[in-house]
Amino acid sequence: MLRTCGALCSQAGPPSGGWRPLRFDGGAFHLKGTGELTRALLVLRLCAWPPLVTHGLALQAWSQRLLGSRLSGALLRASVYGQFVAGETAEEVRGCVQQLQTVRLRPLLAVPTEEEPDSAVKTGEAWYEENLSAMLRCVDLSRSLLETAGPTGNILMQLKVTALTSTRLCKELTSCLRRPGASSELSPERLAEAMDSGRDLQVSCLSTEQNQHLQASLSRLQRVAQHARARDVRLLVDAEYSSLNPALSVLVAALALRWNGHRERGPWVWNTYQAYLQDTPERLRRDAEAADRAGLAFGVKLVRGAYLDKEREVAQLQGTTDPTQPDYEATNQSYRRCLELMLTHVSQHGPGCHLMVASHNEESVHQATRRMWELGIPLDGPVCFGQLLGMCDHVSLALGQAGYAVYKSIPYGSLEEVIPYLIRRAQENRSVLRGARREGELLRRELRRRLLGQGPGAPR
Repeated sequence: MLRTCGALCSQAGPPSGGWRPLRFDGGAFHLKGTGELTRALLVLRLCAWPPLVTHGLALQAWSQRLLGSRLSGALLRASVYGQFVAGETAEEVRGCVQQLQTVRLRPLLAVPTEEEPDSAVKTGEAWYEENLSAMLRCVDLSRSLLETAGPTGNILMQLKVTALTSTRLCKELTSCLRRPGASSELSPERLAEAMDSGRDLQVSCLSTEQNQHLQASLSRLQRVAQHARARDVRLLVDAEYSSLNPALSVLVAALALRWNGHRERGPWVWNTYQAYLQDTPERLRRDAEAADRAGLAFGVKLVRGAYLDKEREVAQLQGTTDPTQPDYEATNQSYRRCLELMLTHVSQHGPGCHLMVASHNEESVHQATRRMWELGIPLDGPVCFGQLLGMCDHVSLALGQAGYAVYKSIPYGSLEEVIPYLIRRAQENRSVLRGARREGELLRRELRRRLLGQGPGAPR
């Protein structure tokens, strides 16, 4: 039985008594079964152990040799896979989403397919075409989930551009964009025209083979966006390494020109901004103003960023300037600046501007909910919140019960596809895993309460 949201939050909207913060004290854990909480505690403690994260792929291979594929797979399904993954089949994903919807959370599906910046060059287009098919199926699955019982609202899914175009090409495009005169050859307008017409695009700084791959990549991006729009699914494009982001930004800008033109319907293509990069607040301001001048809807997923250690390592090896903020507090300040900018922009532009506050940081969530109250932004309007499936549930559940729109990023697929993806995400999100200590304490407290029979009965 659900408790009333009054036990967790302030009144919805600007009450006469003033704003009061949500309570992220684990009170909403009553919505979860004891088995779920126990698994969450064990898995989060495992993931906070550095050797497991660092050597995850090697340990997985070792366990398969020692235990066999079947037993090793069963252990993973009962632990890490079960905690962070919705399942392998459409029915398993639907079951996971229905569970989320009963506690007022929404799905943000993610296909665990990508190309790493230093991976071997893929031969031909077949790998990217397979990924295109997976993305189109993800659009259909995202749309079909709306038919299940639960909260309605925007249907969102994540899109990884480097699943549809090579990182080598993105690096080359980034180099091209930094050359004098490249602004006209690689303008969003020219790329959008090439997407629409399907005609060959020739960029002078690219080889014949690279131009062909660029054209094929534009076609794939256009097909995903076209299918998503037809199915009423909005695409949240993931940010990646800073060496790729200029290329990704111009590709997203081209998609936005084509699909974000009707401001009253809101943005269909969103970009992700990483607060841990020094140039993000200024770039976000410029992009918001440019969208406003062009009469385009503007969609933003705001994150702190996941590639800090790798970015610093690459900058040191190459002797280039470190693009990241100097420390965690500077990243926090950057996130606060970006959040304030976007919430003000949302309050001024209504349905033409949407924001996802993608953060596990309680202070950032408090800032967002407080400013939404002060600016009169409705709880279930153009601002939503996002966290990873299996993590930060004490925040997600409290937000959902209070009436905010909350999405959980949900990977799905087979063990072979998802476990390497999860290990890479864990390696990139070490700070998030370390920050899960508070969630672990809250989980321990709730489990202790249930074992001692204190308070109301808990669901099993």
